[in-house]
Amino acid sequence: MISSAVLARYARALADVALEQNVEPVVTADVGTYREIFRAVPELADAFDSPAIPRDAKRSVLARIISLHPAHTLTVNFLRTLLEHHRLRYFEEVAALYGRTVNERKGIVSARVVTAAPLREADLSALRDSLRGLTGREVEMTVRTDPALVGGIIVQMGSLVYDGSVRKQLAEVRQRMKGA
Repeated sequence: MISSAVLARYARALADVALEQNVEPVVTADVGTYREIFRAVPELADAFDSPAIPRDAKRSVLARIISLHPAHTLTVNFLRTLLEHHRLRYFEEVAALYGRTVNERKGIVSARVVTAAPLREADLSALRDSLRGLTGREVEMTVRTDPALVGGIIVQMGSLVYDGSVRKQLAEVRQRMKGA
């Protein structure tokens, strides 16, 4: 396994150049597209990492994928660089680090929100406003539902977790009852 610090350098380099050249939205969309491609065909990572497959064959496969899914020159060069340095297997990790780096540079904080039931748009907007007030930064939310929460909400921003779920409250009551 490769160090996450090494992968972070690739992600930061891509973010730096994309922001510097004012092509970040296009590159970000490309990264999302290729992330989906590699998720849909996980065997590609194995093939790109295999020492049994000649480098020219790997280049040909990547060229074919690029011809089917055209991308900005910067993205194409980045994919080729990852291939040449035996890092294409780690595209998923690099893509995630790239997204975090871009958000950081743009002053955006990511929040993962889990609710017991789907929230209305007005509730999502109010939550986003509250988190913006709490952090002083723009907030990009990823929302999913988990009926096991029973009720309430869990918000994770970086290493901070705000757990206001009924499940957690019940667990705390259960723990207090055991200790009494």
